[in-house]
Amino acid sequence: MANKKTEYHSKSSDKHERLQLAAIGMESEFSVFVNDVLVKPEDVFGSPRAFIRGDLMHRQGTSYHLPTGGAVYFDTGVIEIATPVIEIERGCAARCGRSLWESILFLRSELDDWERRNHTSVRLAGFSTHYNISFELDRSEQGATRTVKKLALLLTYILPIPVMLLAANKRSTGIGVRPRGDRIEITADFTPNASLMIATGSLITGIVRSVMQWPSYELEMIDKKSIPIIECFSPMKHTSRKGWLAKDQCFPKNPFTSDIDSEQWETTEGRKTLREIALQIFDTFWLSIARLSDPFTFRLIRSVLNGKAPSLLELPDRPEEYEHVGRLCTWDNLFPEESLERSRYERVLIHAIAGEELTIQGDHYRPVGMRGWSRVIFRRLRDGSKHIFSIDYLLDHLKNWEASLVRG
Repeated sequence: MANKKTEYHSKSSDKHERLQLAAIGMESEFSVFVNDVLVKPEDVFGSPRAFIRGDLMHRQGTSYHLPTGGAVYFDTGVIEIATPVIEIERGCAARCGRSLWESILFLRSELDDWERRNHTSVRLAGFSTHYNISFELDRSEQGATRTVKKLALLLTYILPIPVMLLAANKRSTGIGVRPRGDRIEITADFTPNASLMIATGSLITGIVRSVMQWPSYELEMIDKKSIPIIECFSPMKHTSRKGWLAKDQCFPKNPFTSDIDSEQWETTEGRKTLREIALQIFDTFWLSIARLSDPFTFRLIRSVLNGKAPSLLELPDRPEEYEHVGRLCTWDNLFPEESLERSRYERVLIHAIAGEELTIQGDHYRPVGMRGWSRVIFRRLRDGSKHIFSIDYLLDHLKNWEASLVRG
């Protein structure tokens, strides 16, 4: 108990908030232009409440939960949208991408209304997308050669080329990998095509989850697995937080502006094109990627990497869609719930954010807030006391929660 009025019902520790299920999450950052002038959203709006109508569950600072299950907040001069955690299983990246783009469209619709009321134009330009993957390896399985930091460095050598072909553009700021304690975070450009973003998330998740099972995270594993690495490639320190970045200057020449079908790259596996490097890495991990991808996305990944579908790197420049997120690039409901149901974690968080009443052991509770992404604060209706339940605990009550809503 935290105090006389608050009870914790959580199987995970209060300090670390570790989820019981492996999960992924995505975040996207957007630059804001008001009347085509770049601004800091905190200077113009102060808080997302200035342009988002209706009741919102407050998270912390300028962060608020959205009805989609995600969250919106201001972060060092950009607007950031984050998805809820979504458990890792087949189709998880599609669920995550759907959640992110639903939040983007919600945000865009609220800004559209603010524009009309204030006779001012607001434009969102895509900046970056971050892909977060659980690192839940038991401490007994870790060791000097299997730490999250070593895993992040190893992935910095494996991920950049295939991720470039799926997600990057000719003005890319690079592909990064950051160790974040209980997760790995991959940073890349914002991708103004929802299908390609989901493909990127699927490929990243499949590769990260496969490499995580390797007996060692030392760089020597790259040669043992016959993974081609460009000669003289040397990652730099990430520009934000700890981690590493594969930027243009980390390569002997700029891969983002090079012809991806030109055989100009000396690698540890011989002279290759960027496409051949990406395909060889894909072939190494195809089974793990296939297990976690939906069929449409798996075919798209293969099509982009083998040249049957276009890569953004093949365009003359970064497409105009980057500058008009939610307008020139939007979500076409690629994965309706009838074909891909929402994840259990996602459903728990959507019900909680909506403030929907839950009955547990005969007592009635109403959600009133969140602690991070993994715990929900409830108020017990009979006495007003606060109780904090982990979302893992709430999974056991999800069916009853949804059944009561149907009956209501």
